[in-house]
This record gives sequence, structure tokens and C-alpha cells, in this order.
Amino acid sequence: MKFFIERYLLLSSCVVLYCLIGLVRAQEASRATLNANHAVKKLIAEVKVNRGRGTYYSIPLERYSTPTNDLPIGVFDSGIGGLTVLETILSLDEHNNRTGQPGKDGVPDFQNERFIYLGDQANMPYGNYAVVGKEDLLREFILRDAMFLLGCRYWENKHSAAPKLTKLPVKAIVIACNTATAYGLEDIRSALQDWQVSIPVIGVVEAGANAVVQELPSNRSSGAVAVMATLGTCSSGAYPKAIAKSAGQAGKRQPVVWQQGSLGLAGAIEGNRSFIRDDDTSTGQAADYQGPSLTNTKAPIQPGLMPLYAFDANGVSGGSAEDVRLNSVENYVKYDVVSMVESYRQSGATAPIERVILGCTHFPFESERIAENLQRLRQYRAADGTSPFESLISPDVQLVDPGALTAKQLFRTLTLSKLRSSDSTDVPPLVEGMFLSVPNPRHKAEQSAESGFTSQYKYGRMAGEARGEDFLVVPLTKETLPASLVRLVSVQCKSIWKELP
Repeated sequence: MKFFIERYLLLSSCVVLYCLIGLVRAQEASRATLNANHAVKKLIAEVKVNRGRGTYYSIPLERYSTPTNDLPIGVFDSGIGGLTVLETILSLDEHNNRTGQPGKDGVPDFQNERFIYLGDQANMPYGNYAVVGKEDLLREFILRDAMFLLGCRYWENKHSAAPKLTKLPVKAIVIACNTATAYGLEDIRSALQDWQVSIPVIGVVEAGANAVVQELPSNRSSGAVAVMATLGTCSSGAYPKAIAKSAGQAGKRQPVVWQQGSLGLAGAIEGNRSFIRDDDTSTGQAADYQGPSLTNTKAPIQPGLMPLYAFDANGVSGGSAEDVRLNSVENYVKYDVVSMVESYRQSGATAPIERVILGCTHFPFESERIAENLQRLRQYRAADGTSPFESLISPDVQLVDPGALTAKQLFRTLTLSKLRSSDSTDVPPLVEGMFLSVPNPRHKAEQSAESGFTSQYKYGRMAGEARGEDFLVVPLTKETLPASLVRLVSVQCKSIWKELP
């Protein structure tokens, strides 16, 4: 009897402890939401107070009381990855420009339209803010991105004494960032409603989910849909929710959706030195390294999976076997693909992965490597002769780029809203301006020696605090484009490369 009483008391204590932990987590989540809402509401109010005064928070709201057809379209991302979306928009020909109906007519769909692009390079990658409990700060940055596009203010260069007020406002906003869509879409729409600005806002998550559901069979179950995205996007549950909603509306069965949160691939693609360092050696600096490692609980490298990773030795650094750091984009791709497929296998799932959503605008830059590694795993033979992944990966697995689908939705939205440009010339789509954020050299807590915010400063900031402008928005040129991205942009975004001054 004593034994059973002791077991009962122990079990009761565990239940109570579990409930307390759940309560604390719920309170923390509630507090984070309240803080985020407070920061967002403060920004929205600032716009009303400072309208027309040339401050960061000023937007010429009066401009939106007149027709906006001839204003440019705004596109923003957490960094340079959104250029893949803009490139797709510029080259899209899926509709008849005269009738607005589906069908190629040999003319770019956005003929005569102008675009403004913003990459929040100083604060990227967005995908890690929510993971470290900074959802409120993330939501502030996203709303500020939209405010920049709606406003007229920018800096000619980071050493300018004063900002210029000559940028055109925009007539529509495309959120070319999955994390920003997941955490900021509703904030932006709410702010526009409060400011009485009636313009469309389109996010890549909704467009990607709708397109996936359109491809699902109507009369039978389908294979699984995998999502490769940032940790922030995955933790938000944006894609599973959007796919479930779209499938319900279409009367189709909801597919299995499996997510893989990436901690560092986007940063590595952009050459962020918290994830990749060209000058790293076996005894190099590791203090600011944030990527996968043997001790990183958010992105652990598992020693037992080394044969599966098949890392390129030239892309691994560290002073010892216990200090393994990824130091190439190729190895980041291998790590993420293996982590996704292996965790899917361990879940006991049997449906083959038929589609992989590239849920970060940076990932299309590496679509070829992602496809190669999926097929490598499908053909992998273990030491015992088995093929553990052959039945879990479709031989013709499809990579889904939400950016291309967003371009189509943008055209349809502008057509239905009667917001297409009234010009009727033969001028092709034009990039009116491209901008990126950079650390302010005059700010006291500005940057590390590598010309970017340190991780400690970047994620240590608090939303809504009066810190001044620790970053500035300046024109994106071939000189200000990060050197690590010159090849990618010049090869994969040729139209935009030609536009860069």
C-alpha cells in the first residue's frame, strides 16, 4: 500500500508541475503578445502624430485620398532574398494585359508598372527573432518595412547629414518574406485600416499554400508536403494553417505537412558572419557563431548522422571534433535536407514527400542543391544494404517556389482592384528604386568589425525603446550589395542586376 501511495503522490506532483510549467509558458506567450501589440500600436499612433513632418514615422496619408494607379508597387524582404520574387514579377507573362485573363500574350504582365524594393539587411535574418523570444521586436521591424514603402524618406548614403524626402509612396505591398508574412501581415493590414489607407497587401505564404492545394487531387489522398523555412516561420505554423484553410475551402483532403526549421541557411546564403566566415580556420573565432553545431540545441549536428550529412570537409571548421561549425552554403543545405527527411522518417510517416515548399525567399537561390540532396537521400544505401528513404521521397519530388505564385496573385489583385497603371506605353516593368538597411555608423551600439550588428546587440534590443535610428535605409547599388551576393544576383536576377546603379 505504501508503494502505491508513494507512486500516487509522485504522479500527482508531476501533474501539478506539468500544469505549472504550462501556465508559465502560457503567461510568457501572453506577455510577449501584449508587448508586441503595444509596440505595434505605438508605431501606428506615431504615424498619425508625425504625418508630413519628415520623421521616420511620417507617411503622406493625404496622397492616398487621390487615385494611386500610377504609383509604384512596393516589395520588401528581410534581406536580399526577396529579389528572387521581384525578378519573377518583372518577367511574368501569364495573363493577357488587355483583358486581364489568364493566357500568355508575349508581353510582361506588369508592363508599365514601377517597383520599389526594400531589403532589411541590417536586421536579417528575421527567422531567428521569435526563436529567442523577440517576436515583439520582429513585428516592429516588419511594420517599419511597410512604413518605409508607404513613406517618402530615405538616406542618400550612410554618411549623409540628413535624409531625403523624395521617394514615391506605393499603391500595393508585396511581403516577399515568409517570416514577415507569418508575423506581420495582419499588423500591416490593421495599420492601413487605422490610417484609412486602402491598398492591397499580398504575402508569399497565402500564395504558396493556395497553389499547393490547387495541385492536390480531389478524389483521393495525396503525398506529404514538406516545408523548408526559417525557424520563425515554422514555429508560427503559418504554412500548415494556410494549407488547411485553403484545402477546406477547396473541399479537398488536407495533406500531411512536415516542417523543417532552418537556423542558418538564409544567413549563410547572404554571407552573414554569424553563420559563415570566409576567414575562419580550425582555430578561428567561434564566439559569434550561431549555426548548427554539436552543442546547439536548436540546430544540433548529430554524430550518428555524419554519413548522411556527407559534409564537404572544406566547408567545415572548428578546432576539434567537439567544435564542428558549418562554413559553406553547400553544407547548410545538406544539414537542412537531411534533418527534414530523417525527422520525417523517425516520425513513422509513410506517405512519400511529393512537394517541398521553399518557404524562405533565399532558398530558391539554392534550389538545385536542395533537389540534388533530396535525390541523394532517396538513393542512399545504408551499411546493412537497406534504403531508408527511397519510399519516403517521390522520384519526381516538386520544389514549390511561393514567389512565382505571389507574382500571379499580385496581377490578379491589381486587376480586380482596378489599380493597374493607366500608362499605355511600351515601356517594360521598371524598378523605380531599390533600398537596403545598413547599420548607422554614428550609432553608439552600431556594429562589429565586420560592418554588421553583432548577434548580442541585434537580438538584445527591445521593441519600442527610444534607441534612435540604429540603422538607415540607403539605395541598393552594386557597391552596397554584400559581396557574397554579387554572383547570385548577377546570375539569378539578371533583370535586377541590369537595373542596379
